[in-house]
Amino acid sequence: MTYRAFSSRWVQTASEGLRIRAGKRRAEPLRRIATAATATAAVQPIPEPANPVEPPAVRFTRRELLKDAKPFSDFLTDTFHRQHDYLRISLTERCNLRCVYCMPEEGVPLSPPRELLTTPEIVMLSSLFVSQGVNKIRLTGGEPTIRKDILSLMKQIGALRPHGLRELCLTTNGIALHRKLEGMVEAGLTGVNLSLDTLDPWQFQIMTRRKGFDAVMKSIERVFELNKHGAGIKLKINAVIMRGINDREIIPFVEMTREKDIEVRFIEYMPFDGNKWNEGKMFSYNEMLDRIREKYRGLEKVRDHKNDTSKTFKIPGFVGKIGFITSMTHNFCGTCNRLRITSDGNLKVCLFGNAEVSLRDILRESNDGNPIDEETYKTMRRIAADRQLEISNEPAPLNLAANERRLLEVIGTAVKRKKAKHAGIGELEHMKNRPMILIAVPLSHREPALWLPTLLTGSVSGQQLRCFSLSSPRPDKKHDAARLTHVSESGSAHMVSISDKTPTKRVAKAVCGVYFTNKLACQLIKENQVKKGDVLGVARVAGIMAAKRTADLIPLCHPIAITKVTVDLEVLGNEDDKAGRVEIEATVACEGKTGVEMEALTAASTAALTVYDMCKAVDKGMSIQGLRVILKEGGKSGRWVDGAQDDSPEPN
Repeated sequence: MTYRAFSSRWVQTASEGLRIRAGKRRAEPLRRIATAATATAAVQPIPEPANPVEPPAVRFTRRELLKDAKPFSDFLTDTFHRQHDYLRISLTERCNLRCVYCMPEEGVPLSPPRELLTTPEIVMLSSLFVSQGVNKIRLTGGEPTIRKDILSLMKQIGALRPHGLRELCLTTNGIALHRKLEGMVEAGLTGVNLSLDTLDPWQFQIMTRRKGFDAVMKSIERVFELNKHGAGIKLKINAVIMRGINDREIIPFVEMTREKDIEVRFIEYMPFDGNKWNEGKMFSYNEMLDRIREKYRGLEKVRDHKNDTSKTFKIPGFVGKIGFITSMTHNFCGTCNRLRITSDGNLKVCLFGNAEVSLRDILRESNDGNPIDEETYKTMRRIAADRQLEISNEPAPLNLAANERRLLEVIGTAVKRKKAKHAGIGELEHMKNRPMILIAVPLSHREPALWLPTLLTGSVSGQQLRCFSLSSPRPDKKHDAARLTHVSESGSAHMVSISDKTPTKRVAKAVCGVYFTNKLACQLIKENQVKKGDVLGVARVAGIMAAKRTADLIPLCHPIAITKVTVDLEVLGNEDDKAGRVEIEATVACEGKTGVEMEALTAASTAALTVYDMCKAVDKGMSIQGLRVILKEGGKSGRWVDGAQDDSPEPN
C-alpha cells in the first residue's frame, strides 16, 4: 500500500467520531478534533499487519519524502518566482456590520444570487487549487458566517486535507461565530482572524454602525474555551487603526496578549472606494511601534515566516504576541503568496490591483452557462467517476471541474501578469479598486476594471487575454450643467440611482458594420462555407446573449429585465468591385426604469465581433465601423432618431 493511501486512511480513521454535542463543553470530543487537526500537519502511516499477499508498509523518512516531493505548480508561480500556495475565497457579499473603513456610507446594491458562486463551484475551485499546491485556504466575505450552508461547505473543503490542504481558516467579525464554532472545528477549522477595531462598546457601535460588541466578545471567549480542550484554533485579532478614532486603544489591545494566547495585529488604514480615505487618518506602523515602546521597553522582534504579512513582536512575560500589517508604508509584496477569489468567481491576484479574471464563467461552460447546483454537481461527479473507471481502477483523487485545463490556463496567465509590487501610497489613494466590502461583490454592477478572457470571443489563449482599465476623470467645472451622470463630485465612478423613475416601455436600436478587404469572405458567408460554421446564425445568437449580459460587461449598467431582443444581419457586397460588408442591426425592448441603449450597442458590437472572429482566417484586414444608436424611445427624454429628438407621432 502506498504512503498516500496510508495517509488517507490514517486521516479518515482519526476523523471518525468527531462529534461535539451542542451546548456541552466536554473535553473528549475536542481531544479527537485536536488529534485529527494534528494529523494533517504531519501524517505518519499506520502499517497493516504483514501477510503473504501484501507486505507491511514502509515508513518513509522526512528526507525521502522531501526528495520525492513534486515541483510546485507552474500555473501558480509568477514571473518573480513567487509560489502562490495560499488561497482566499469570499463566500458572500453580505455583512451584518457596516464598518466605516470597509463599506461606503451609502451602502452597496446586492447582486442576484445567480451571479454568485454556488457551494459546488467553490468546492471545485478549492479542489483545483489544492491539486496545484495550495495548502492554505481562508474563507472570507462579506461576513462568511452568515452564509446558510457555511458548515457543509467547510466540511467539503476540509475533506481536501488528505490531498495537501494543511490549514482551513476563517476571517470574521465574530458576531455569529460563537453559534457555529464547534461545527467549524469539526469540519477542520484551524485558524480564526477576527476583526475588532475597538474595545469600547459605544465606539464599536460608531465604527460598525451596528450593535454587537457583546456577541463578538462571546465568540472570542468561546475560542479560548475550546482551545482549553485541545481545539487548537490559532486566534488573531485584526484592528484597523485610524488617527483620532481608535489610536488611543493601541495599549489596551496590547494588554489583551498579557494572559491570553492570542496575536493582536494592528493594520494601517488602507484606501478603498467609498471609505473616505486620506493620509491624515493613517496611523503608521512606526508611530504605533513608538507608542508601544514608550510603555513596554522590552518589546522584541519575533522571527517571521517568509510569507507572513505581519511584522511580529513579543513582550517578555506576555503569553500572546502583537503584529503589524504595513500595507501602506512597508509593503510585503516581494514574498506575497496569496490569491483571491471573489464571491462572483473572479480571480484577483493582488488586493490592491484592479484587474480580475472570471473563473465562474469558464466553470459554468460545462453546464451551459448555468450555476452548478448540488444535483448537477452529483451528476458531474458520477460521470467523472465512470470515465475514470474506464481508464483505471483507481478513483479520481479530487473533485475537479470538467474543464480544469482551461481554468488552469487562465489562472496561470493571470498569475504570470502579477506585478512585482502594488502601487505606492501616493498612487493607491487615487487608484480605482473595489470598496473593501466589495472585494467579495460581483463586478457586474460597480467595478471599473475587469478582465474579459472569454465573454466576447470565447477564447482563452494567452494572446487573447486582455486587461481593460477604466479611469474616472474629475468633471470639468466649466461644464457643470452637462456633468457626466456616472461620475460623482469627487471624481469617482458610481451607479446612478433609478429608484424614483417610473417604469415605461423603452426601445433602442443600434447598428454597425463589418467591412471586408476581399470578396472571398462575403462569398463564403453567403454560401455558408466558412469553416467555423453558420456565421450569421452564430452572430445573431451571440448578439442576443450579449444584450442579456450587458450588466456583466459594463460596470455601471443596471441589470434589466429585457422583454425582446432582435439581431438582424445582412450581407451586402461584391457590387462595384467592393469587397462587401455585413450590416448589423440590434433592437432591444424592455418595461423598466432605465433605457436599453447599452444593451442594443452591446448586442450589435458582439454580433460584429463574432463575425470578425469567424472570418479572420479568410480576411485579416477587415474592420468594424459605424457603431451607434439610431433610435431611442421611452423615458422622460422621449423619442430620439440618429441623435436628434423626434417630435413626430410614434408609429403604431
